[in-house]
Amino acid sequence: QVQLVESGGGLVQPEGSLRLSCAASGRIYSIGTMGWYRQAPGKQRELVATITSLGTTNYADSGKGRFTISRDNAKNTMYLQMNSLKPEDTAVYYCNARIRRYNYVPENDYWGQGTQVTVSS
Repeated sequence: QVQLVESGGGLVQPEGSLRLSCAASGRIYSIGTMGWYRQAPGKQRELVATITSLGTTNYADSGKGRFTISRDNAKNTMYLQMNSLKPEDTAVYYCNARIRRYNYVPENDYWGQGTQVTVSS
């Protein structure tokens, strides 16, 4: 089995910061692209940022200049540093990873359970 576990969410005031973590565990041969997605109430899940195994990053316009995605391949962990948070960043944030469990098998998509981020005064 493979698990993705997010942590670091919570309540923060506007202009505050949070750092989310996503740790992958279980039978893992390799991890490809990882990403953060979010879903606000009544809205569809949307991309926040992605990072490849070599560190190439991609950001949605909503987070450019405020969010930084990173990963520690040795720890199978991904991070999202969020600064200058706005009320519209309020959502459940989900971790996604493309994981190959064994050599010579395709990657599969895995999702975490989500962590709530609430930006409010």
